[in-house]
Amino acid sequence: MRQVRSIWNGAISFGLVSIPIKLVNATENHSISFRQIHTEDGGRIRYRKVCELEDREVTQSEIGKAYEDADGTMIPITDEDLAQLPIPTARTIEIVAFVPADRIDPLQMDAAYYLSANGVPAAKPYTLLREALKRSQKVAIAKYALRGRERLGMLRVVDDVIAMHGLLWPDEIRVPEGVAPETSVTVRDKELDLADALMDTLGEVDLADLHDDYREAVEEMITAKASGEQPAASPSPAPGAKVLDLMAALEKSVREAKESRGEEKGGAERGVKAEVRPLSPRATPKQTPGKKSTSTATKKTTTAKKSQPQSATSAPAPAKKSTRTTKKTTATKSTATPKKSPAKRATPRKRTA
Repeated sequence: MRQVRSIWNGAISFGLVSIPIKLVNATENHSISFRQIHTEDGGRIRYRKVCELEDREVTQSEIGKAYEDADGTMIPITDEDLAQLPIPTARTIEIVAFVPADRIDPLQMDAAYYLSANGVPAAKPYTLLREALKRSQKVAIAKYALRGRERLGMLRVVDDVIAMHGLLWPDEIRVPEGVAPETSVTVRDKELDLADALMDTLGEVDLADLHDDYREAVEEMITAKASGEQPAASPSPAPGAKVLDLMAALEKSVREAKESRGEEKGGAERGVKAEVRPLSPRATPKQTPGKKSTSTATKKTTTAKKSQPQSATSAPAPAKKSTRTTKKTTATKSTATPKKSPAKRATPRKRTA
């Protein structure tokens, strides 16, 4: 592992225990930076530090700090002035309390640092504090001074290292007034069930697998332009349909999330019952015995098209030839099926009950 330069040297004050430490940045910025140029000739645009009184450019060694008073007067402030401030945190990270980690609001999180033991004598007290934090499952709240101001910090254990997160002071967190929707909205249980299903489908992710797609695209574009090639054009996104129904949007999101993970389509998501819409029942069930006589009656008369058997156990229509010879018998049998229309020639003038 490459050696990282420390940005601050001091000590951790742990009651009467003092732990010499070095402050090392725990994060780094991988953003791609650009320079300003003159668009006509590509000349570099630079910012020069010029003294207003002498109207000349000055070097970094000639530049100091000053506080501008209300009337415009500049009051010079040196590093020595800041180092001699009568506060215990000038060169010390002073631990003031130990609290559960869930007491810290993530909104307060600021820059992160690693605390490195400064020298061999610091190894023992450093390890003592680290193991005490591990066993108590708490974090340490501390005050320290850095870059001209006193700050609030949180110490916790990362692997075998004590890390410190800079915290914003409570009065630096804005109250979220007027941010939440003012309109009264009711969320149905089914919508919450679909939202839960979407959360379960997306699942968890290893943060180490995530990367900056935008930065990679910018690097590829710079490489292409440097080699004289035309950068690849990004495909235009397909215009999505405007979704007005929240339920439809949630269902579609769950479906697309499952497809993106290679899961099977269909099926009810966990905790969500699939909506089953029954098919419309057929007016007439298929019957093999009465099929031939029904079709014959349909061809012979138009009234037979409207009359259909209501019961699956209804007797089939009598044959055409035996209608006259078995008139009384047919009338007796037709009482069980009063709505059945007999053949055209054998239609009686009087309807049976």
